[in-house]
Amino acid sequence: MSGPIQLYLVPGFFGFVNFGDLIYFSHVREFLDAELSTRGRRADIYRCATSPTASITTRASELVRFIAETAEGDGPIAIIGHSTGGLDARLVATPGVALDGDLDPEPIAARIESITSIASPHRGTPMASFFTGLLGQKLLKVLSLLTLEVLREGPIPVAYLAKLGATLARMRLPGSKSAKVLDHLYEDLLGRLPGSERDQVSSFMATVALDQALLPQLTPAGLDLFNASAVDRPKVRYGCVVARASRPHFRNRVALRFDLWKQAAYAFYQWLHALAGFNDNSISWEPSPEQREQLLGAYGEETRPSDNDGIVPTLSQLHGELIHATTADHLDVIGHFDDEGHQPPHHDWLTTCSHFDRGRFESLWTSVADFISTREES
Repeated sequence: MSGPIQLYLVPGFFGFVNFGDLIYFSHVREFLDAELSTRGRRADIYRCATSPTASITTRASELVRFIAETAEGDGPIAIIGHSTGGLDARLVATPGVALDGDLDPEPIAARIESITSIASPHRGTPMASFFTGLLGQKLLKVLSLLTLEVLREGPIPVAYLAKLGATLARMRLPGSKSAKVLDHLYEDLLGRLPGSERDQVSSFMATVALDQALLPQLTPAGLDLFNASAVDRPKVRYGCVVARASRPHFRNRVALRFDLWKQAAYAFYQWLHALAGFNDNSISWEPSPEQREQLLGAYGEETRPSDNDGIVPTLSQLHGELIHATTADHLDVIGHFDDEGHQPPHHDWLTTCSHFDRGRFESLWTSVADFISTREES
């Protein structure tokens, strides 16, 4: 095979290509493009659009169609998947996989040289089980819209987080009106958007409502079934980037002092962290000795089953070669961390006190560029 690398960036659960000025993978694409160019590597980089909450099979089918429509020449294909996007890529490469309709993925799969998963839930996330219920689905809509607004413009009025926190505290109480409160909170957040973007978000959420097959598949039980059938393709290099956010601790609350927004956001992170971690008895596998050594080197201590990035357990993110481990939350790793000096500015979606910054971001994606380039050099 010859020609430039055909490099595909696949968004995760609830992922989008762009909302107004907010573009998924924009910070990653600009860095990878520059990094590969300095190495003399030619790459055509594409951002994929997949159905946000459709089944992994549907999303993988959409990925195959997109690659078939856009891939130039006969050059090698590399896929980078963030979160659920890593699972989509694995399914595309699975030998003999049956996707939607009469779609034959083999001509595409045969060209794949590497798959890099970024904070992907290869063994599921306990959080998925929570969001499958009615209240969980309403909360997920609010969380998604809240994340979107914070990433666009930075901190929003703390009253929204305070209202969300109060709702979470009452959610399991008898007679709770949490469903109505979440509906009102969603409408309030939606009303903050400019008219054109409000319509775009409403349309996006309507699409989400039509197909929510993905959530049950992201539970640990769902991924146990997925892993039994999604076998690795020979000659494809599988690599992973794993993230572990700073464990919640009282000293972090003290360090945040009187910043009301960060205090509220940190309290929300504590709730997410408790929801996203495995308990000690919920997994029956262990990292390889090499992976364990790498994790120990990255974090200075053993990684616990409960460690996570606010969404996905850290140990669940392991698949293939561990190419980078970092202290970060789930969206830090694709460029959504505080960096007001960058253009466009980076905004952190969640206060975790993980101290992820531009230096760590560049170190992470330099490792990914190394991994992508290796096969072409060999």
